[in-house]
Amino acid sequence: MSGINYVTKETLDQMREELNFLKTKGRAEIARAIAEAREKGDLKENAEYDAAKEAQGLHEAKLASLENAVATARILEIDSIDTSKVSILCKVTITNVASKKTVTYQIVSEKEADLKMGKISITSPIGKGLLGKHVGEVAEVVAPNGSMKFKIDNITI
Repeated sequence: MSGINYVTKETLDQMREELNFLKTKGRAEIARAIAEAREKGDLKENAEYDAAKEAQGLHEAKLASLENAVATARILEIDSIDTSKVSILCKVTITNVASKKTVTYQIVSEKEADLKMGKISITSPIGKGLLGKHVGEVAEVVAPNGSMKFKIDNITI
């Protein structure tokens, strides 16, 4: 993942906490699991050792990904957001032109996306389609299940 990763201060703090945990307690737990598996004998036929080493690789990959996300993170201040058009951290009320169903989403970074909480990623098909649109415009979104049209009803913070 390269480029700038826009997040709120709270999300950046959570990412830093998780990174600290992975570097300290997470690595210690993996090392302990590897040591226990190593004590069980021949490493060539030791499934526990292989599993622990694989877990270590996954752990280190997650750690590297999170380090990159923190390094490329830029904090967005709520009061600096332009609500004349859809941008990251805006809450957008849209109406599906076909079904007339109205929903409100907040456009957030990939790390903050949570559909259950009404937060969609800026890189999702809907997020990309809404970006830069103004109130009253119709955004055509190409999603995996086909093309959809959404009318922008309101943009707030």
